Amino acid sequence: MKKTLFGAFILVGMLATACSPPEVPTVPAGIPSPRPRGTDTPTPASDEEAIMQLMNAEAEGVVSQDIDRLMEIWDQDGVVTDANHTPDNPADDRGWPGIVAIRERYVNEIFPSAPSSVTHPDVELTIEGNSATAISTSTIGIDHAPGGDRWTFARRDGRWLITSLTFNLEAR
Repeated sequence: MKKTLFGAFILVGMLATACSPPEVPTVPAGIPSPRPRGTDTPTPASDEEAIMQLMNAEAEGVVSQDIDRLMEIWDQDGVVTDANHTPDNPADDRGWPGIVAIRERYVNEIFPSAPSSVTHPDVELTIEGNSATAISTSTIGIDHAPGGDRWTFARRDGRWLITSLTFNLEAR
């Protein structure tokens, strides 16, 4: 009888253990949970490749809403300008000068629209020493702006950074 009772307890214990939910590891309070990052960027073979990687990293950062990654690729003195579809009239431009203003633009104006995709299918790139300019077509979600963006870049301490982006250059 004791062997049967003991066997029954073992069986009940095994069933209870098998049916209980798995333990979920907890993150200690005050430590942020890790955020998924984009894929590692391979070392570029040329300046052209480095700048294209930078533009793609900006696009990926917008879609994934990764503000840390975006801030890593901008120059501290960078500037974003909305040309308001009047490229010959700077009086109606809107600007975000400096990294703090650029960050606020991403967080308060870009991220809430939650674009599902950002691409630059056509890029005309000109590199002169440690600076570069690109004119690009941008497709953000379903919005397509042919030749509507002008980017500038600078090589600082051996790496390329975005120094400016002027968008809405296509006249209406």
